Formats: sequence, structure tokens, C-alpha cells
Amino acid sequence: MPLRTIETEADLAEGVAHLAQVEPRFGHALAQTGPLPLRRREAGFEAMLSILVSQQLSVAAAGGIWRRMEEAGLITEASILQAEEEAMRACGLSRPKCRYARAIAEAELDWAGLHALDHDAAMEALTAIKGVGRWTAEIYLMFAVGRRDVFAPGDLALQESARLLFGLPERPSAAALEGMAEPWSPWRAVAARLLWSYYRIAKGREGVAT
Repeated sequence: MPLRTIETEADLAEGVAHLAQVEPRFGHALAQTGPLPLRRREAGFEAMLSILVSQQLSVAAAGGIWRRMEEAGLITEASILQAEEEAMRACGLSRPKCRYARAIAEAELDWAGLHALDHDAAMEALTAIKGVGRWTAEIYLMFAVGRRDVFAPGDLALQESARLLFGLPERPSAAALEGMAEPWSPWRAVAARLLWSYYRIAKGREGVAT
């Protein structure tokens, strides 16, 4: 049976209703954020490249680099494979990210086939590519594949948002946040969206570039 994915605002509403039932503070957060963004994007190389660009950067910085890459036509597998490193560097990519972009293009991954894999197998296929770590793979599965129960506990904005919403004395570690999120299954991807939206309200800036 195919894994259920988030495709519509109705899916988000179902997830939010579940989360508010198991954790009332999510209801409090939603009252401040309003309806959550769907944040779905077409699966494939371009989506993964965009996520790679956003690694460890502010939303504004990542957006600027991505716009320059679009203008330079460097957003397809073929264009990345043919491009000189200097061309990618001119768009703002670091040297390591230039290598990682090329590694993703060279991997020739079956992007469509990821949809049929279970979570562990999909994560293994993605993280086998140089430069694709756990966070990058989780963000891809969440927004490009649409998995409803994927979470990204290593994301700093999610950690900070959880600290604020749950009144924690300090930002939780990735392991601690992963444990906190277990009761939010099977809608942890909606919980992530809600926490990112709450982060935007609390901090006045976006916490995720996708």
C-alpha cells in the first residue's frame, strides 16, 4: 500500500486536528499562525538542489543564491554536470556545495521511485549521495515527496520554536526533539510546518526556505 502523503489543504487540516487533540499547545500555536502553508513542490533534481543550496543559510541568503542559479540556467542535472565550478561559485555556492551539486547530478537517482520506498529505504537512498545528510533528505521527503510523518529534529528553527512553544529552559537537542515528536505521529510533517510557522511569528523571520 502506498504511503499516504500530504497533497492538499484538507490533508493539513486533518493533521492539525490530530495534533491539537494530542497536544493542546499546537492549538495555541495555530491560533497565532493561522492556516498553514502547504509547502509542496515538484519532486526531482531541482527540488533537491534547492534544498542543498539552503543548507546552513538564512532564507534570504539561500533565496538570493537560488535566483542567480536560475538566471544562469544552473538548475538541471545536465547544466550542473556541464558547468565549470567557477560558474556555480559566481552564483554564490561554496566549493563544497559545488561538489555536492555535481554528486547529486551524477547519482542519477530514480526520483519517482522514491515515492514507493518506505521511510528507511528512502532515507538510505538519499543519504548515500555525497552532500545529502539527514536534514537534507528529511526536508526533501517532507516537501517534495509529501510524506506526512517525516520530521527534521536537527533543524535549528524547529528546535528553537519547540523551546518557545513548550516553555523549555533551553533549545532541545536533535535527540530530545525527536523524542518529543514521537506522540505527534503520524502527522509529524504537519507538526514541523506548524512549528516553522510559529517560529516566523515569534522571531519575525522565516525558519525554512522551501
